[in-house]
Amino acid sequence: MAEPKTKLRTASVKKFLDAIKDGQMRKDCRTVAAVMRNATKSKPRMWGAGIVGFGTYTMTYANGKEGTWMLLALAPREKHFTLYVAPKFPQRGALMAKLGKYRSGKSCIHVKRLSDLQLPILVKLVNTSVQHTLKKFSR
Repeated sequence: MAEPKTKLRTASVKKFLDAIKDGQMRKDCRTVAAVMRNATKSKPRMWGAGIVGFGTYTMTYANGKEGTWMLLALAPREKHFTLYVAPKFPQRGALMAKLGKYRSGKSCIHVKRLSDLQLPILVKLVNTSVQHTLKKFSR
């Protein structure tokens, strides 16, 4: 199995977020980071050079090997920020329908600005994602 590119790092999350050039993006990312920190009850940590992860869980791959991964993550980009949540859980579709304006992939949500989202729905989405993942991967 190849070594994952996204690994836990020791870099400062505060310095990383402080370095975001766009003031509104920086503020939005700090707000989302606070929501994710509250949902996971975990301090943020850098995963690779550009992903802020919150909490961890252990998963077992098909080959039997185990790996540690983040419960939630935030990745600021030049024109948007990306949120990483669980790709599948029963309430996800309904919550995403109420979330607001975004683009999405399997487990990621691309957002131009936080004001495009319904913050209470985002809070519920990340909390539910964490609960689902912890339940699914608890031993």
